[in-house]
Amino acid sequence: MNEPLNPESLGIDTLGVRAGTLRSEFMEHSEAIYLTSSFCFNSAAEAAERFANSEEGFTYSRFTNPTVSMFQSRLAALEGAQACMATASGMSAILSVVLSSMQAGDHLVSSRAIFGSTMTLFGNIFSKFGVETTFVDPSDLNAWRAAVRPNTKLLFLETPSNPLTEVADIAAVADIAHDAGALLVVDNCFCSPALQQPMKFGADIVVHSATKHIDGQGRVLGGAVLGSHDFIMGKVFPFVRTAGPTLSAFNAWVLLKGMETLAIRMERHSASALALAQFLESHPAVARVFHPALKSHPQHEIAMRQQSGGGAIVSFELKGATPEQQRANAWRVIDNTRLCSITGNLGDTRTTITHPYTTTHARVSPEAKAAAGVGEGLIRLAVGLESVDDLKADLLRGLGD
Repeated sequence: MNEPLNPESLGIDTLGVRAGTLRSEFMEHSEAIYLTSSFCFNSAAEAAERFANSEEGFTYSRFTNPTVSMFQSRLAALEGAQACMATASGMSAILSVVLSSMQAGDHLVSSRAIFGSTMTLFGNIFSKFGVETTFVDPSDLNAWRAAVRPNTKLLFLETPSNPLTEVADIAAVADIAHDAGALLVVDNCFCSPALQQPMKFGADIVVHSATKHIDGQGRVLGGAVLGSHDFIMGKVFPFVRTAGPTLSAFNAWVLLKGMETLAIRMERHSASALALAQFLESHPAVARVFHPALKSHPQHEIAMRQQSGGGAIVSFELKGATPEQQRANAWRVIDNTRLCSITGNLGDTRTTITHPYTTTHARVSPEAKAAAGVGEGLIRLAVGLESVDDLKADLLRGLGD
C-alpha cells in the first residue's frame, strides 16, 4: 500500500489524487496533518546525523515536515520535476530562486509582462543588492537575445502573463537561456500543471503561487519552486532552511486537497473562460479581449501548442476617449457586479474581478504599466465555476445591453 507510484505511468488526474502520499503506522486514508514544530530522535547520534543531512528524516518544521513533504512530492509529480521546495507564498518562491542562485553583480532578464509585485521585486528591491534586471517583450525573441549579457544568470518568464495572458515560446526562450549558460525560470501560476508543464519545453525551474489554482478555493497562501534535484537541494533548500520562508503543515494539507480536484477544475475554468471571452468580444463597449484560446489572441498558436486549455483568466479593455473615461467605464462594470468578487486574488471557485491599473499593478510606474499594456480601461476576470449565463448577466449590469 505504501509503495511509491511511478509518475511517468499515470495520468495527471490520478497523480493529483494519489502522488506523494505517506501513511503512518495508523494507515490513515486521508493525508495526516503533522502540526508540530520539531521532531524527536532516538539518540543524540541520530539527531546529529539528521541535522547534518547525512540521514534522511524530519528535523524541524521550518524545513522538513511530513505534510509539506507530501505536498512537494505531489506537485513535483504533476510538473514532471525531480524535486520541489515549498514556500510560504508565490512571491517567496521567486525570492528563494533569485537569492539562492544570484549575487551582487549578476544580471537577470525578465519578461516585462509579469505580476506587479514580481516587477517591483526585480526592478526595485533586487537592484538595492546589486542584481540588475532588464525587462523585455516576452514574445520578441530578438529582444531576449539582445538583453543577455556575460553575467546573465537567469531568464524569467510568466506564460500566460498577468494580466494580459501574453504567451511566450518556452522552448525558444529556453534555448536562448541555455546558449548563454543561464537558467530559464517559468511562473506557471495561470495554467498550473494541469494545463501546462514548462519543463517539457526546456524550462529549468518552475515557480508557483499555490495560493491560486492549486488551492483553488481562496483559502490559504503557499508557493513552490520545482527543478532538478541538484538545484532544489543544492541551492534552494539551504536558503529556505536558513531564511525560513516556510510553508505551514496546515496550508500544505489544504493544498494537497486542492490538487485532488485541480485537473477537473482547470478543464471547467478554461471552458467557461473561453465562453465569456467570446461573449465579451462581441460586445460593443469592449475594445479588446485577451484569452489564449481565442483565435484573435496574438500568440494563440503558441498557446495551443504549449497548453491543453486556455486557462481561467480573461482580461478585456473597455472603450473610452480618455484614460479617465476608460477608468470610469471599468469601475462602473466592476461596481455593478453582484456575483463577481471584487478582489485581487484569482484561481478560485468564485469568479473574481479587478482593475489591475489600481490594484495588482498599483506600485508599478506609469511608464512600466504602459510598456506592459496595462491601461486604465483594463479589467481582469478570473473565471470561477459558476454558471456562464449567470456571469454574463452579471457583467451586463455594468456593460449595458
